[in-house]
Amino acid sequence: MKALAAGIGVVFLSPILIAGTGGMMLASSTDAVQSNGSSSNCLTDIDTDKVADQVTKILDGASGKNVHIKGLDLPAEQVPNAQTIVAAGLSLDVPKKGQIIALATAMQESRLRNLNYGDRDSLGLFQQRPSQGWGSAQQIRDPVYASEQFYKRLLKVSGWQQMTVTQGAQAVQKSGLPDAYAQWEDLATALQAAIAKTFPGGGNDADSKGADQGEQPSTGTTGCAPGQDGSGFGRIPEGSVPKGYKIPKDADPKARKAIGWAMRQLGTLYQWGGFCTNAHGPDPMGRCDCSSLTQQAYAHAGVTLTRTTYTQVKEGKAVSRARLKPGDLIFSRGTAARPEHVGMYMGEGLVIEAPRTTKPVRITPIKDWTILAVRRVL
Repeated sequence: MKALAAGIGVVFLSPILIAGTGGMMLASSTDAVQSNGSSSNCLTDIDTDKVADQVTKILDGASGKNVHIKGLDLPAEQVPNAQTIVAAGLSLDVPKKGQIIALATAMQESRLRNLNYGDRDSLGLFQQRPSQGWGSAQQIRDPVYASEQFYKRLLKVSGWQQMTVTQGAQAVQKSGLPDAYAQWEDLATALQAAIAKTFPGGGNDADSKGADQGEQPSTGTTGCAPGQDGSGFGRIPEGSVPKGYKIPKDADPKARKAIGWAMRQLGTLYQWGGFCTNAHGPDPMGRCDCSSLTQQAYAHAGVTLTRTTYTQVKEGKAVSRARLKPGDLIFSRGTAARPEHVGMYMGEGLVIEAPRTTKPVRITPIKDWTILAVRRVL
């Protein structure tokens, strides 16, 4: 597989090497998006089957003229670069999650183009800098080398498999716009799935490699646009509503009721096993724990939920972390099959929760959550 990745890199890179730093590459890159541009579009609702079909056409030799992939303006150039990134990941036994992080990073940094320019001395697919120890300019312009260097640094990040795509990318890149990577997660996921299938054994992923004690890695998201991870609200005092927050107007009416009821319990102390039937009253068992808060919030909206986190994770339907809506239940701690904590998404990158003993019902930014599962109960 190592040889395969290298071979791909040579095939796709050779025209660029022939052209040098000018000619073809300079001309083709003049209309490229600047590597650190802010996120402008939220690429959700990606049709995975359609992406796979279009990717196959490119890899089978189509010119790209009649190939259309949402988010890729020059698929004939971008898809082969994506293939090189996936191949490099497979050759290094990097799990699928890591390949998705690498693709999302390259999409944000260069729009999957092997650029010969960038901010200061940044170059290539990942806009790596010779002055920052990534290698020589010639090495960085080799897509195989650049991909391998990205993966090697990612694999050194402690707990990267439990990070969101944005957090993983930022841990390596240390970008001035850390939230921008999230907008590419859905497209990166679709590209990885389509390309990996073209390699022997590429579709058989072992994402659990390196995960702690069998815990499934999170593929949570912090949202498409900067601020949608809740960081824009700054520090949120426990038990308070962040200044400027309002329940989104487009939220499902039942979700609005559930969120509103949960917010009225803010500041009340957590009680393990509490029924959340009178959180402001004198009886500790009337207070809320994490799952009784979500249960009672939805009960007041006319929706029946089971009592525990272990059973609520089976309620409703699973949804992508990239498509969170107000009212969705978010699960963390433990494993995806048996999570130990649940909160309710409020929109605007915020979650309401009853966290643990000695802590009150509070609102926290979603960036502080390691998301194991999301369920939509409406």
